[in-house]
Amino acid sequence: MPESRPLILSVPSECSYLPVIRAFVEAACRVARCDEKFTQGLTLAVHEAVSNVICHAHRGRPEARLHVEYHTSSEAIEVQIHDEGEPFDVCAAPHRDPGELRIGGRGIFLMRALVDELMCCPRSTGGNILRLVKRRRRSEPSQSDAD
Repeated sequence: MPESRPLILSVPSECSYLPVIRAFVEAACRVARCDEKFTQGLTLAVHEAVSNVICHAHRGRPEARLHVEYHTSSEAIEVQIHDEGEPFDVCAAPHRDPGELRIGGRGIFLMRALVDELMCCPRSTGGNILRLVKRRRRSEPSQSDAD
């Protein structure tokens, strides 16, 4: 999918870095000429994904690193989140009823609603790569169209 070299951000696994990650995704979307609605949806999905990595995959281990890679093409934007957690199959996560009254458990539902593809695969070095893909709409120019 990637047409250009990815932008990469590496941070400690701490909630205090969530604003940095959000700003990174927002800025990358601006450079890729994504519209505001697209940018907000992707940024929210990445925020939720990183929150889940910090709370569940890394379980409060700030020494663990997480890497956010932003890939762009004329068809889609792909964000990959590399973690150091135990293997996790996002496809096996239950599809919860959003109307169900319960605390928590809405993150994957939200990510699925905001992006076109959500998948997770194990890294050969340990940990996971969570991939969030959001396809561009026809009316939205890509960075390569502008060049």
